[in-house]
Amino acid sequence: MTTDLFASRHIGIRKEDLPKMLETIGVESIDQLINETIPSEIRLKKPLDLNREMSEHEFLSHINSLSLKNKVYKTYIGLGYNECITPSVIKRNILENPGWYTAYTPYQAEIAQGRLEALLNFQTMICDLTGMELSNASLLDESTAAAEAMTMLFDVRTREQKKNEAVKFFVSNEVLPQTLSLLQTRSKPLGIELVSGDHETFEFSESFYGALLQYPGKYGQVNDYKSFVQKAGDKEIKVAVAADILSLVLLTPPGEIGVDVVVGTTQRFGIPLGYGGPHAAFFATREAYKRNIPGRIIGLTRDTDGNQALRMALQTREQHIKRDKATSNICTAQVLLAVMAGAYAVYHGPKGLEYIANKVHHNAKLLGQLLEQQGLKQLNTAFFDTIKVQIPDTKSLKSIAEKNGVNFNYIDNNTVSISVNEATSKDDIKLIYNCFSEFTGSKEINSFDEKTKVVIPNSLTRNTPFLENEVFNSHHSETELMRYLKKLERKDLALNHSMISLGSCTMKLNAASQMLPLSMPAWGNIHPFVPVEQAEGYQIILRDLENDLTEITGFAGTSLQPNSGAQGEYAGLMTIRAYHESRGETHRNICIIPASAHGTNPASAVMAGMKVVVTKTDDRGNIDMVDLEEKVEMHSENLAALMITYPSTHGVFESSIKKITKLIHDHGGQVYMDGANMNAQVGLTNPATIGADVCHLNLHKTFAIPHGGGGPGVGPICVAAQLVPFLPGNPVIKTGGEKAITAISGAPWGSSLVCLISYGYIKMLGEAGLTESTKIAILNANYIKNRLSGKFDVLYTGEQGRAAHEMIIDCRPFKQNGIEVADIAKRLMDYGFHAPTVSFPVAGTLMIEPTESENLDELDRFCDAMISIRAEIDQASANDTNNLLKNAPHTLHMVTNDSWDFPYSRQEAAFPLPFVNENKFWPSVRRVDDAYGDRNLICTCAPIEAYMEA
Repeated sequence: MTTDLFASRHIGIRKEDLPKMLETIGVESIDQLINETIPSEIRLKKPLDLNREMSEHEFLSHINSLSLKNKVYKTYIGLGYNECITPSVIKRNILENPGWYTAYTPYQAEIAQGRLEALLNFQTMICDLTGMELSNASLLDESTAAAEAMTMLFDVRTREQKKNEAVKFFVSNEVLPQTLSLLQTRSKPLGIELVSGDHETFEFSESFYGALLQYPGKYGQVNDYKSFVQKAGDKEIKVAVAADILSLVLLTPPGEIGVDVVVGTTQRFGIPLGYGGPHAAFFATREAYKRNIPGRIIGLTRDTDGNQALRMALQTREQHIKRDKATSNICTAQVLLAVMAGAYAVYHGPKGLEYIANKVHHNAKLLGQLLEQQGLKQLNTAFFDTIKVQIPDTKSLKSIAEKNGVNFNYIDNNTVSISVNEATSKDDIKLIYNCFSEFTGSKEINSFDEKTKVVIPNSLTRNTPFLENEVFNSHHSETELMRYLKKLERKDLALNHSMISLGSCTMKLNAASQMLPLSMPAWGNIHPFVPVEQAEGYQIILRDLENDLTEITGFAGTSLQPNSGAQGEYAGLMTIRAYHESRGETHRNICIIPASAHGTNPASAVMAGMKVVVTKTDDRGNIDMVDLEEKVEMHSENLAALMITYPSTHGVFESSIKKITKLIHDHGGQVYMDGANMNAQVGLTNPATIGADVCHLNLHKTFAIPHGGGGPGVGPICVAAQLVPFLPGNPVIKTGGEKAITAISGAPWGSSLVCLISYGYIKMLGEAGLTESTKIAILNANYIKNRLSGKFDVLYTGEQGRAAHEMIIDCRPFKQNGIEVADIAKRLMDYGFHAPTVSFPVAGTLMIEPTESENLDELDRFCDAMISIRAEIDQASANDTNNLLKNAPHTLHMVTNDSWDFPYSRQEAAFPLPFVNENKFWPSVRRVDDAYGDRNLICTCAPIEAYMEA
């Protein structure tokens, strides 16, 4: 074993494992398997042109040296991003803990109760601070959350407003610039007309359906919006507010003045700046909109025994059900960051948050008074953390400030804003003062009077309590919080316990060496809007990662801005839209999508202003060429794009793929390739070779960013040469193509911090390791396929009977035994496994993807579990539902209860195979009742009275 070769640590299969695996599959070599799996005409003719692989030691030295190229200044730019303090207990026990960062989305609630509780804490925190009735479990960033508010309010217009074509949306000129840019992106395809202006002089009319306000404003002014909201309500115009979460500790919650939606970011609740992300946004609204709210909601329900349990609520809103009728393509969240933000509130509690907010506010007032003593004018009449100062020449001040390692926000030649934060100390106040002293020619200061005046009027002051629940008032020492977080962690099955074989989701190893840089201050504490020369280390990495992804996909350019796979889909389609517009072909608006596609595909297409035409798939899971040709011919003049997943959503390399892409091009369309299955392509084929024009990549799948329990994710787009000019830009920092579309996410390079992970993954594997990873992923999938042969039917295979990196097994025949696919999913928990993907893309099936990072012993344990479950299915009958599968999962409470009323033994229930004895995972609740929870929607922690009664 070569100990300094990262590939030998990342790839689980050893050389000595190959004879057994190849014999099981029925091939002489891996190369034979690959040749029988991937059509020869799309195989790459030469290796990827990448730098040689680094050892883990080399990479850590390299990444540290690059971090030193970043200049970590004291930054007071604000604009929605603020330095904060991540408590060490949260950093160590959540951010750096694979028990939290390697978990999957909590679709299997029985083995995700810890994460679900942490998210319920987050939702409760948001509802309390905003004064709203309902919160989701986080969104991607503040700007995208504001865009979701705009589109949700558009969707819930009154019948009269729809009849009168009320399509105008007012945006206050106080709104953050990146948010305005993103609203421009989202509004145009939907026919929404943005109107920007002063909220105080805005004239309400029936042509408007909604409005967005910023609280406090982008440069710090705290406005009283009561009159505006009341006038809007009189006209049935719904109002959304983008609010600073920490300011709501001191300011009147927007919910108390009658707004309809409150959005924002929880970044300043303990989340590193990370050059723009990832951060957990929030979205709170009225309960009346519970069926319209985008994203995920965690709600209470009960399990089989009637005990309280948690699960993801109202899942019928998910895009795989609504498809092109969905009003949002959001299918993810920022779970890891939401967990951290919620833990921040748990750790500090209401009194701790009040202390932090008052400290920030005091320092802002103090700084404002000190600068006024220098003869400068502070322009904000009411503010929380940001002062706005009038000065003769911002260029001179900028030079002085940067010489002293300080960044301000330079609004124009005569105005600067300064946003203080949780980490701002008295010494920092002195440094800021002395920068201005040098600028004005006044004396420096060493001490000052700390008395300050009131700047927030009573009419804008918070008078309602918050965070009264027990959880926010019980864990304020490190010992208490550490134990609470461990209690939650024990309820969750993550990748650090066993293989998570989710098809389409690629739950592979998230190597420790890739994760370590996330904790380095020189990476974590960079504001996304600092001058690019201060982020040289980031700039090197981001450019290099873009180049590597461009090489891997065979395209001409890459944008890292989209901060989820769904946002990548949307960004790719928007570049196609811009391309057609540039050619005077605005009429091209038809998007053809296979019936088997992921539900976000049609949702993204509709959001991009396209009309969806669905094409059939044949019995082998391939696109029906006859149907496709018919629909392409029918819509030739208006054809904009084809969206296709490759290998197909059914886990097959379609041999007709180049014929398909040529057909689309011949009729003037562009081909969008969904990159969800890129783990079967890297180093062997690529999107450019099959004839695609754009693809998005899920960096949280193929390129090893952890799923984090349902986020963070990154969904960059890679494009062919004709689409490069349209790559997305940013209104604050220049990025994107020459004819850049407006923003896709708030930060110029999206979630830059976690891009370090994919950068490390590529650098440490190199060309040979990346290609080997793809081969082993395909090997592992075919090994499982053949081991399960005769026990389970595989629905789709390639022309030579091979699967790609995943396969679908058909569980529908077991209905004759009274067994549904969900019963198999729950029973796998008793064996210590998370279920594969359930009922996607075909109802009643399991989609299995083992990835390359699992070893042979783990593959065999999974196969043994599935074969054992198959034997249990044979023992079941439709007339007798009191069996192992219908009662699964079995909890510790059941097995240790004095009463046992089941026709099988406790050992069969909880320890069905010998390997389970050595590493038993206990589900913390029995099977949850989703329907009951949706009928009785409760999405916040119980009120304090409930604990008192108990």
